[in-house]
Amino acid sequence: MSKAAFIRARVEPKLKVNAEHVLSELGITPTQAITMLYSRIAREHGWPLELKIPNAKTARAIRETRKGKGVTICKDVDDLFKKLDE
Repeated sequence: MSKAAFIRARVEPKLKVNAEHVLSELGITPTQAITMLYSRIAREHGWPLELKIPNAKTARAIRETRKGKGVTICKDVDDLFKKLDE
């Protein structure tokens, strides 16, 4: 689907900088954040829940998983259960 509609909003410069810093930590662009917000609002017909930056332990686990550390790859559900029993 083509993204051709524009949304314009005025916010305080400090708020913009602070929000974009948090979005950057989450790995989300401002456009992605707005698209996600609008999608949830449309789907849920209301205001969605908050996104939060993960704590240090969760952030470390995410980084390690992205590097493949501690990841077990399974062919299918049967393979998964087999590996869990080992």
